[in-house]
Amino acid sequence: MPSRFDTDTAVVPLGAGAYDARIDRGWWIERGPNGGYVAALLMRALCAEVADPDRHARSLTVHYQAPAVEGPARITVTSERRGRVVHYLSARLVQGDRLIATAQAAFAVLNPDAPDFADPSFPGYPPPDAVDDAAQVPNPVPMRERYEFRHVKGAPWEGPSDRAETGGWIRLAEPRPYDTALVAALADAWYPAIFTRLVDRFGVPTIDLTVHIRNIRALQRMQPEDWMATLFRTTVSTEGFLEEDGQLWAPDGTLIAHSRQLGLLLTG
Repeated sequence: MPSRFDTDTAVVPLGAGAYDARIDRGWWIERGPNGGYVAALLMRALCAEVADPDRHARSLTVHYQAPAVEGPARITVTSERRGRVVHYLSARLVQGDRLIATAQAAFAVLNPDAPDFADPSFPGYPPPDAVDDAAQVPNPVPMRERYEFRHVKGAPWEGPSDRAETGGWIRLAEPRPYDTALVAALADAWYPAIFTRLVDRFGVPTIDLTVHIRNIRALQRMQPEDWMATLFRTTVSTEGFLEEDGQLWAPDGTLIAHSRQLGLLLTG
């Protein structure tokens, strides 16, 4: 039986790069669906269009142009250029005559003979089972019910902190196999790092989100019930905008993905 994530990110091919989809309210945050959920929808359509097991999603950038509403949506995928190694694509998500989001993506074949190193260090969190459940998260939103969280660093209710940094363990509340669509969702499923530094309540809608998939083989080794370690930091907030950099790690300490997003700080 399909998981809630699979059902709510399902796309139906219509031909000529068009896909039907449905935006589900179960992934809502403050004013609409979570940006990671929208990114996962787009990734599902992009993967369906590429339909090549040897070409994996390596880069996805989404620009969020309007808040979605619950209900039907249409995704149109365009193949911009297919090279020997890299396949470039674009996608548009619309509801009626409203443009909700656009995306640029790159899929590529693996090169096992390329140089292989990684300087970032695993955060060194205690095992998820040794971390308290964060069921007491204040101001819950529907999207929080879709995931399980184990907060290790920078919980917003413990602040304010002198650094905007947060992280811990996360997985789907209803486990299913890990893939690049789920990675896209997880890249924006944690609460914003800025919440650990500022105590006033405000919105942080995403302007753009980029996810780079760094290790396909490690992602394929992950089991559905595995937790993924996260670490998110914001270093600059100015003129109403902030950046957030993220790292997603497999439980064996392998870096799975980098993310970066530009957020709009709504203080009114």
